Amino acid sequence: MTIYFYRTSDKYGCFSNFSRHGFKFEGDYWKTSEHYFQAKKFSKTKYEAEIRLAKTPMDAAKMGRDRTKPLRKDWEEVKDDIMRRAVLEKFKSHKDIQQILLSTGMEEIVENTFNDYYWGCGKDCTGKNMLGKILMETRDILRKNQ
Repeated sequence: MTIYFYRTSDKYGCFSNFSRHGFKFEGDYWKTSEHYFQAKKFSKTKYEAEIRLAKTPMDAAKMGRDRTKPLRKDWEEVKDDIMRRAVLEKFKSHKDIQQILLSTGMEEIVENTFNDYYWGCGKDCTGKNMLGKILMETRDILRKNQ
């Protein structure tokens, strides 16, 4: 069975980067993994702090997607590892959602989004599903550390 997630209000909504599961990491508090991920596009700039303090994950996402801001030059090379760090810290910080992730056993996890072919499966399920893959990697790490 494949586990699909997208909306934070759904059964596996805690898998979403928009879920309200904050964590302290690298000396700062991050309201969501979306805040962390978007802010790191502008590491060590004023935009990083502005995005970290954004009111909602959607606000953080909009700010991070604003291409008038100077995106870090190595973004394409580092974005997957930044997402890995954010997701791992989120699940390490919250035992309740850690148990939900671990309860998925060995099932495939897929971000069911129509418009994202990188992080999700895309409209026709041909996307890379990197967020799902990172969640499964995180599940393996947590299982080994139990």
